[in-house]
Amino acid sequence: MARRFPREFRVRAIELVRISDRPLSQVARELGISNSALYRWVAEDDFAKEQAEKAAGVVPVLDADEQAELVRLRREVRRLETENEILKRAAAYFAKENVLPKHLSD
Repeated sequence: MARRFPREFRVRAIELVRISDRPLSQVARELGISNSALYRWVAEDDFAKEQAEKAAGVVPVLDADEQAELVRLRREVRRLETENEILKRAAAYFAKENVLPKHLSD
């Protein structure tokens, strides 16, 4: 049967993972708990915080570097989607015509 830990212990363990530069597995070992339990606690806490922010209508604010990176990544996604569409059409054409580029037909 799984051991039950007091809420305060779990909260402190989560804080320790977040502020420590040690790996989660080391923190778990030091506290005498399993890696999976500590990982689950951290994941549940992250999920609860995300849900609370959504409910409160909090929108994360991006600094200038993050905003520039977001714009760059969105452009990159659009470019890759376009390239992907071109490749799909080319593959369909070659399959329909049974035509292979010279370097593939050798």
